[in-house]
Amino acid sequence: MITLQEIMSPRSIAIVGASDNKARIGGRPLAHMIEQKFSGGIYPINPNRDTVQGIKAYPSLLDVKEDLDFILVAVPSKVVISVLEEAVIKKAKTALIFSSGFSEIGGQGEVLQNKIKKISKDSGLRVIGPNCLGLFNSAKNFYPTFTSTIDRATPKPGGISIASQSGAYGSHIYMVSHQRGLGIRYWMTTGNEVDLSVGETIKLMAADPDVHTIMAYAESVKDGKQFTDALDAARSEKKPVIFMKVGRSEVGAAAANSHTASLAGEDKVYDEVLRAHGAYRVRSTEEMLDVAYSTMPRIFPAGKNLGLVTISGGGGVIMADAAADEGLTVGPMPKDAQDELKKLVPFASPMNPVDVTAQFFNDLSLIPKFTDLMLSKGGYDALIGFWTSVAGSPVLSKPLLSALKQAMKGYEDKLFINCMVASDEYIKMYEKEGFPCLEDPTRAIIAMSALMFFGEKFNKSEKLNNFDKARYKITLPDKELNEIDCSEILLSAKLPVLKPTIINKVEELSQYFKDNKDKYVMKVVSSEIQHKTDVGGVVLNIDNLELAQNSYNEIVKNVKNKLPNVIIDGIMISPMKKGGIECILGAKIDPVFGPIIMFGFGGIYAEVMKDIVFAEAPVSSEKAEEMILSLKGKDIFLGARGKPPMNLNSLKNSIVNLSNFIAANDDIIDQVEMNPILVKENEVVALDALIIKK
Repeated sequence: MITLQEIMSPRSIAIVGASDNKARIGGRPLAHMIEQKFSGGIYPINPNRDTVQGIKAYPSLLDVKEDLDFILVAVPSKVVISVLEEAVIKKAKTALIFSSGFSEIGGQGEVLQNKIKKISKDSGLRVIGPNCLGLFNSAKNFYPTFTSTIDRATPKPGGISIASQSGAYGSHIYMVSHQRGLGIRYWMTTGNEVDLSVGETIKLMAADPDVHTIMAYAESVKDGKQFTDALDAARSEKKPVIFMKVGRSEVGAAAANSHTASLAGEDKVYDEVLRAHGAYRVRSTEEMLDVAYSTMPRIFPAGKNLGLVTISGGGGVIMADAAADEGLTVGPMPKDAQDELKKLVPFASPMNPVDVTAQFFNDLSLIPKFTDLMLSKGGYDALIGFWTSVAGSPVLSKPLLSALKQAMKGYEDKLFINCMVASDEYIKMYEKEGFPCLEDPTRAIIAMSALMFFGEKFNKSEKLNNFDKARYKITLPDKELNEIDCSEILLSAKLPVLKPTIINKVEELSQYFKDNKDKYVMKVVSSEIQHKTDVGGVVLNIDNLELAQNSYNEIVKNVKNKLPNVIIDGIMISPMKKGGIECILGAKIDPVFGPIIMFGFGGIYAEVMKDIVFAEAPVSSEKAEEMILSLKGKDIFLGARGKPPMNLNSLKNSIVNLSNFIAANDDIIDQVEMNPILVKENEVVALDALIIKK
């Protein structure tokens, strides 16, 4: 596999379509590299000129006698294929294609892009683009890009790198990063991703020792396995991936055949995949920059217990509220520590947030004393200090910094973010000593939450579910499946489906009501009907033979009125099950990430409540429990308001078994759904079963 250094630090570059006009797409990268003094060989390719921007030009790649590592292509799409064929002859390692007019326009453009893909695959030539804005390596002054941001903001090397599918937005991320003073070492845009993708770029950046943080932007992912492998590689290297994924449309929503398919929208699945593989998803550029900036000290708290110290009671409340929104713990100081704080400042609030009040103006030694008590006795994983504009005062800024440095002696592994308003000069002074500074208290909390997320992921080993695939592998009957078929298949996979009986004649019902006081449910059985209640195909609480016979006839009549041509395989009868919590348990094959398991509150309100969680299948028992406890309504399972707790062990087993089942049969099954599945104190049982074949 090619390394990032081979792409980003070539010994030579040929620019095909090089222009003497520095403002043109073919002229701008050449101008950048001349101005920034790129040390490698530069070979402009332009058959109409002897020189380009003062450098000798060549009619074609084949006219260059020297070896060529990197080929930049800035010619019309119809010429690109012949250029790449010459690049292969020259044994180039990388080709970057600015040109548009490929898969983004469809038709002939798609045909041309497929030819590029074949050339890359057959020859080993790595291709970036087409339809991309290029890349740069600021440490080597290598700028094969036509972004105009380089003219206004020459990059400075640093430990942060950017991978972006979008060129324009990638430029935006770079520009605002530069304005924030962040050093960006590598910047790569991937465009149509005929070969190199954002995922592979992340993996290459994670392997580079000069990169400590990765910002990434994508609209879609083509290869889910490659993408998750890249995120895992970054996590194993303890390198944060700060990810912006846009586009919230559901995959195949128009063709969704079950609640599971319509609920498992693309965005929800991306949310889970990113989180599970240690990437932090941001919703804005500002949040992305705040998090990237706050990674600079390279400290990632392993826990989520946050200490807040403030000179403003109001500021402390704002931070405490934001911490609650982020799921962080703002634990109180121990009683003995509170007593010590009270002795230092009798009118301070020593709980947490710890309010040192304006008294600290008179005695800055309070800062290290309070901080030491918070870290030594409070057991906090990290601290945020709210100093407002006081920290920007020429009189107080340096003494405050000195006090904070003293406070953190012996606690160098603890992160301390300052919330303060100050000039760039003072901010840089604090940053140099390892104190990130953010103006807004809520933004400071969100940034801290992200770093705590990374700390958790970097220090946690994921338990894999190495299940026996053969135990769950099935052979499907060569017909459309009705509910009886689905139930029997899922029962064979040790799933808690209520075993049904099919009735084909009204006369068969009499056996169920001899000396039997149970209540029954009757449902239509048809491979053509997924949602039976929508067609009047369900009757509940049947407790006598006459009602059963009438219900049988009523179901047949209702279904035929709604769907005159539907084939009815029979009427199903089974004992009524009541009580418990109605849930939904389902699985589907995501087109990008493969088998996905879904669990949440269900019944007829599944798509209304949408208290649903997802995970890549198969899942471990620990992951299944995590899914249950991540629901907003999780307390219902634990025994809320004096109710007894539900049977979580059976529920976890059901989630694990269905995840194993879909993972073992992902080649023949598209969707599985059990809705509702009743979760009770002493049992878990599914009342309905649906399997949709591929």
